[in-house]
Amino acid sequence: MGTPEFAVASLHILVENNYSIVGVVTAPDKPAGRGKMLRQSAVKEYALKHNLTILQPTNLKDPDFISQLKAFKADLQIVVAFRMLPEIVWNMPQLGTFNLHASLLPQYRGAAPINWAIINGETRTGVTTFFLDKEIDTGHIIFSESTNISTTETAGDLHDRLMRIGSQLVLKTTNAISMGEIKPIPQEKVLTIETDLKHAPKLNKENCRIKWDDKGENIYNLIRGLSPYPAAYTFLLKQDKKELNLKIFNSRFEFSQNTIETGRIESDCKTYLKIKCSNGWLFLEEIQLEGKKRMKIIDFLRGFKIDDNYVVN
Repeated sequence: MGTPEFAVASLHILVENNYSIVGVVTAPDKPAGRGKMLRQSAVKEYALKHNLTILQPTNLKDPDFISQLKAFKADLQIVVAFRMLPEIVWNMPQLGTFNLHASLLPQYRGAAPINWAIINGETRTGVTTFFLDKEIDTGHIIFSESTNISTTETAGDLHDRLMRIGSQLVLKTTNAISMGEIKPIPQEKVLTIETDLKHAPKLNKENCRIKWDDKGENIYNLIRGLSPYPAAYTFLLKQDKKELNLKIFNSRFEFSQNTIETGRIESDCKTYLKIKCSNGWLFLEEIQLEGKKRMKIIDFLRGFKIDDNYVVN
């Protein structure tokens, strides 16, 4: 059970290792693009190429879907980047249902663990397999695998690495379950009294917007943690002009102590554009202005004249 590209690697490794995939459950096709043509999920595209049986329910409690799922007589259900399952679904197989989560549980339960680990400046993260339970991301842990996060890594970079690491963990978990060689651990046993649980809620317009009175290190991490999607953003303003949405994909921070107001822009109009934050300057390296394509800052400055009347908000 899965939908995006992140889930394809796990499905692929099971196919490559000759597991019998009796069915694939993925999201319904959705309209996309200007023409609103129906687009298949990445998992469906893979399943079609490998002649796998596909179910695309809109309602996971629908009696017809439940009946089709039971007919598979699956020994084990594996979930990677899918929806929250009702108990009638996750409790169906004899060997249970396990999920791959892109964090070291119990930390970063929620919808966007890769993003929030980077946003919060973590230096380590990982992937975890766990049995599904009634509460989201709280089931018994089967295995986990940790990895370092570099100070320049974006969410996109980390996504691709965890996708590969996660697929190996899915294979390891499936092998161990099939051989009866697992000892699941309650997440409560991983916690200590000193543990501060960090969460990974859905990303939205509010938590993707840059606050320029924040520290530069935090803004830098926010930009990394939201790149390439959905992207951290701000508004470029000029007196008597329409405000323009400005997405920032890459940047660097330079510490500086001065009294210049936050949100002030400085540029040589050729090679750099920097914005004042609470404790220094953030140099923009790759951006996308509303109505324009994504580009390096040098290319942007070649076609857009920045002067002292511009600020960000």
